[in-house]
Amino acid sequence: MTVPPRATAANHAELRAVMGMFATGVTVVTSGRDLPHGMTANAFTSVSLDPAMVLVCVKRSSVMHDTVLAQGSFAVSILAAGQEGLARYFASSSRPRDEREFETVPCEAGPHTGAPIVSGNVAWVECKLAAVYDGGDHSIFLGSVLGTGRGDSSDALLFHGGRFCEVGKG
Repeated sequence: MTVPPRATAANHAELRAVMGMFATGVTVVTSGRDLPHGMTANAFTSVSLDPAMVLVCVKRSSVMHDTVLAQGSFAVSILAAGQEGLARYFASSSRPRDEREFETVPCEAGPHTGAPIVSGNVAWVECKLAAVYDGGDHSIFLGSVLGTGRGDSSDALLFHGGRFCEVGKG
């Protein structure tokens, strides 16, 4: 068994740079009905089609982590090209973390979880929390899919090499 290297600022930066070369979609993960919270995430993937399951990784120290655990559910909006502003907003630590967090965000309550689903997305998924796994400084939230939908756009927002990129079907 190989022992992972000890964490240092230098290898954190290198790992981040290396992993940043893997192009990913960009999502906004949300949870909560009465006081919802959101975060930008690119650590999201399909796990299984039967049963339908997805996963998202959430930093343990984040407000979102506690909200997903308390609610037992979450929604994922897969962002479209042109939604970089929303991705940056939900990645910012300076955004409001109270009832004002979604004040300027076009969204609708998910039909299954009540969590906000961002308008203008490529697609969305709502999930019941099925399991939580240790992922170091993150938790891996495994969600059983309750519902899905497609948004208005077919052009996706991607993240690669430390920057946002847009890609279309054409």
